Amino acid sequence: PTSRVAAGPVPGDAPRTSGLGIHAVRQRRRVLSYENPDLSLHPALVAAGARVAACQPLVEAEQPVGALYVYLGERRVFAPLELLLIELLAQQAATAIYQARWLENVQVDLERKEEELRRMRRADLLISSRQGLEETLEAILQMALEVTDAEYGIFRLADPGGRYLITRALAGEHLDRPLVEALPINVNSVMGWVAVYRQPVCVQDLRSEPWAHIYYPLDAEFEMRSELAVPLIGGSGRLEGVLNLESPEVGAFDQDDRRLLQSLATQAMIAIQEVRLLDALQEVAQRLLTQSCQEVLERLVELACELLNASASAVWTVQEQALMLEAANAGYQRGERLPLRGSLTGQAVLEGGPVTSDDLRTDSRFHRPDLARAQDWVRALVVPLVASENGASSAPSRSTSLGAFSVYSAGLQEGRFVESKWDVKVLTILAHYAALAVRNAARQEALRQAQERHAMAETFAAVGDIAANLLHQLNNRVGTIPVRVQGIQDKCQAAVLADPYLVANLGEIERSASEAMEAVRENLAHLHPLRLAPVDVAACARAAVQSANLPQGVTVELQHLDALPTVMAGQRSLTLVFANLFQNAAEAMQGRGRVTVRGTANGHAADNAAAPWVQVAVHDDGPGIEPELHDRIFEFSFTRAAHARVGAPRAANLGFGLWWVKSLMVRLGGSVTVESDGRQGTTFYLRLPRE
Repeated sequence: PTSRVAAGPVPGDAPRTSGLGIHAVRQRRRVLSYENPDLSLHPALVAAGARVAACQPLVEAEQPVGALYVYLGERRVFAPLELLLIELLAQQAATAIYQARWLENVQVDLERKEEELRRMRRADLLISSRQGLEETLEAILQMALEVTDAEYGIFRLADPGGRYLITRALAGEHLDRPLVEALPINVNSVMGWVAVYRQPVCVQDLRSEPWAHIYYPLDAEFEMRSELAVPLIGGSGRLEGVLNLESPEVGAFDQDDRRLLQSLATQAMIAIQEVRLLDALQEVAQRLLTQSCQEVLERLVELACELLNASASAVWTVQEQALMLEAANAGYQRGERLPLRGSLTGQAVLEGGPVTSDDLRTDSRFHRPDLARAQDWVRALVVPLVASENGASSAPSRSTSLGAFSVYSAGLQEGRFVESKWDVKVLTILAHYAALAVRNAARQEALRQAQERHAMAETFAAVGDIAANLLHQLNNRVGTIPVRVQGIQDKCQAAVLADPYLVANLGEIERSASEAMEAVRENLAHLHPLRLAPVDVAACARAAVQSANLPQGVTVELQHLDALPTVMAGQRSLTLVFANLFQNAAEAMQGRGRVTVRGTANGHAADNAAAPWVQVAVHDDGPGIEPELHDRIFEFSFTRAAHARVGAPRAANLGFGLWWVKSLMVRLGGSVTVESDGRQGTTFYLRLPRE
């Protein structure tokens, strides 16, 4: 009755359940009282003088919204024009009612949308204000309870292997015995079902099938009757986790709640990814200040797997025309090499951009299909380690690829790296930090070498002053011996000539004194400041062979030295370096064996420019040097005898001679390193600056 609009209202004329209007609405057509004698007019209207009635249903968009009644006070039929007019008026009335109701529903929807947007904006502010991952997850869960009016909730994230859902946040009052253990990602639980099929589910009654036999209780002491769960899907399509809400009431959630929770899950996914990345970058920044390059790289490969849900990760650096593995957390071994050209990893370095593969097992660019099959690697993403040569300078800079950062995903995991700009962005950021660690380590080493050269120069300058004074004192004393011998020979010529013994000893005294002075001058000359000049490496090596006085059982073979470019060094100093290494090798081989000297032009040939270094390898086939002694053999006071293994063959002295080698190489602006497994053979690498 409250919906009635009437002209000339009659008290008590409320619609009847079997009146004209009900019949017209049910039949969707006009009803005339005189054509339906079995339908009586309303008694109240008859009392008011109605004799004939026409009832037209109000229908809009195939939906009945009411009825239009017209009554006549005389017994006659309606004229055709009157019936047409009634039909037109009914159509207008139906349209007016339908639009009014539609506008009312729109207004309600707008108000609900505004409320949802308000809640989502508040959720965004609350989520974005959190700093840590755990705090962010708790804020998301609390907001999910608020926007859906739920009572309990649990947040589970997928483990790196993609096999389990791990509880990370829990909400709800009076939860005495919450079941928070890891859930397998299978169809044996509601959350597992959502994870497997990657679809949201709204269960109105958990006692109904099929949910009754797979429901995993939130708390052993509570009976939940309804559940709402949505998956969290990352940018590349990989499952990140499941957000789950529950209620002890039947039908606690509807489709609006489901839609809200899905929106919140999308927002949560973005927040989780950003928090993870920010936490990782903050950690790496701290490690860059306190840890070595190797430790930073090892942590970066771990973080890459965590952030991208990858199975394995690796960092490579460019070494001439190859890539050398610096750090990896699965499969590869540190020190492995890949060709720079023709490999998947090398392609990223040469092109200076990200490279992907959808199946490493059949990709011809991947050089280890056996490893891919063994580790179940299928997809890969590789980005270059790019470092700007000008750093933070505002001037235009030229970028150089120092290496590459690669991640590999297993076949069981979802998502394709090529589809996710987020994955490329994350790995590129981590690669920048890896490049920073590599470049920082190189600069630290250059600084250390510069400081070492400076300290060596100061030391030799001081020792040179002492040596000059010593030489002056020796010259004043030892230098008078030949003069005095000649004086004795002149003044006592007859006595000297009469005694052959006296002649022989005076001659020996004079010769020994002269040779002693010459030896002192020659050796102290190495303490004088060096004048670097273009030097032929092959000539120095040949001179060292002649001066080293090697045993007959030791042979020295020079390979590819004549083809080397000249280096900036000192002729005598470089010859002494070779001589010391040859003598050390002869002693290590106990006077019998082969020493091989091989030269190569070394260094990064950026833009096809000449390599700035020349490298010479001096290899012997002696017993080798234990790896733990490699950093100590160049110490001034180090001797092998004090560190020899019981029963091990006697090797080189490795003392003052190698200290001289390192000192001279530092003064020449180069370096010396050793490589040996401690069982068979030793190789010393000399690096000298090219002219």
